[in-house]
Amino acid sequence: MLPKKKTRPRQRRRREVLPEVLPRLQGEQLTRQEELVRDMLEVSAKLLRDGTRLGDVKLLHAALRELRYAFAVFAPYRGVRKVSVFGSARTPPHAASYRAAVEFARRITARGYMVITGAGGGIMEACQGGAGSERSFGVNIRLPFEQAANEIISKDPKLLTFRYFFTRKLMFVKEADAAALFPGGFGTHDEAYECLTLVQTGKTKPMPIVFVDAPRGTYWKTWKKYVEEHLLRRRLISEEDMALFKVTSSLDEAIEEITGFYRVYHSSRTVDRRLVLRLNHRVASGLVEALTRDFADILEGPIEQRGAFEEEADEPELAALPRLVLPFDRTHFGRLRQLIDRLNHEGGVGWATSSSTV
Repeated sequence: MLPKKKTRPRQRRRREVLPEVLPRLQGEQLTRQEELVRDMLEVSAKLLRDGTRLGDVKLLHAALRELRYAFAVFAPYRGVRKVSVFGSARTPPHAASYRAAVEFARRITARGYMVITGAGGGIMEACQGGAGSERSFGVNIRLPFEQAANEIISKDPKLLTFRYFFTRKLMFVKEADAAALFPGGFGTHDEAYECLTLVQTGKTKPMPIVFVDAPRGTYWKTWKKYVEEHLLRRRLISEEDMALFKVTSSLDEAIEEITGFYRVYHSSRTVDRRLVLRLNHRVASGLVEALTRDFADILEGPIEQRGAFEEEADEPELAALPRLVLPFDRTHFGRLRQLIDRLNHEGGVGWATSSSTV
C-alpha cells in the first residue's frame, strides 16, 4: 500500500525554525542526528570566516535546499522499493523502445515497485505512462531545452526540479533499489556509468542494474561488446565486474533480474567494518558454510548468521530480519554480487530452516 498523497512540504521561514532548533543543539547530551546538524551549522559559519566567494556560497545553499526538500518528498515512501529508469528524452512514441518502456513500467509497478524518471519526454514519459502518476517520481533538471516535465507527472507532488545535475543524480541512486536503462544519449550513458561505478566501488548499496534493449534490438548488446573488447580484454575492469549488470531484450528477464535480486537478500549495512546482509528469511547452515568456503577469496573469516546489531536500532522496521555477517574485504564488489546471486538462487524455501528463529 502506498502512503496517502501529501501536499508538497512547505518551506518554513528561518525566523520560525532557528529559535525552535537552536536550543536543542546547545546541550551536551545530543543525539547523533543533532550532533551532525550542529556540525553542519558550524561548517556553514566557517564559510564566512574563510571569506568564501558569494558564488560558492550560493552553490552550497542551493544544493542543501534541494536535497532537504527531496528528502522530505521521498520520506513517506521509504518502505516502497523503487527503480530508477533512464533513457532518451527524444524517443518517439512509435519506437519499439518506447513501447517496451511502457510495458516494463506497467509490469514492474504491478510487482509493488515505484519508478523514478527524469520527468521529461521520450523514455521517461513512456515509463510514467506505464506506471501511472500514483507510482511515479519525477526528478527533473532545469535546462533551456528538452526537459519540461511531461504531463503525467507535471502536477504531481512527487515531481522535483533540480538546479544541479549532481544533486539530481544523488537522488536517482540514493532512492533506487534497482536501475533500468533504455537506449539513450550522453545523459543515459552518464547515468549508466555512474550507477556501475558506485556499485563497483561500494559507494552505494548493491543493486541490480539492467540494460533493456527493445525486442530484437542491439543498442545495449553493441555497448556490451565494446565493454568486453576494450575494457575487459585490456584488464581495465575485472571479469567479476561483468556480474554487476545484465543486458537483455526480454522484459521477462529484466523484471526477473530486479525482483529476483530481493528473493532472499533484503538490504545491507556496514557495522564496525563488517558487511551485514539482511535477509527475508533464515537460510540453512549448510549454505552459509558453502558461501564461506566458495567466496573465501573476498572474506577475512567465516560468515555468521545472527539477528540484528544494537547499532541497527535506528531501523526498527528491519529488526526481525535475520542477518548474514560478512567479514568482507570491501574491494571485490563484483564477487559480492555473485555471492548475493548464489544466496538468492540457493537460499529459497528448499534451503530455508523453517523451524529456526532469529
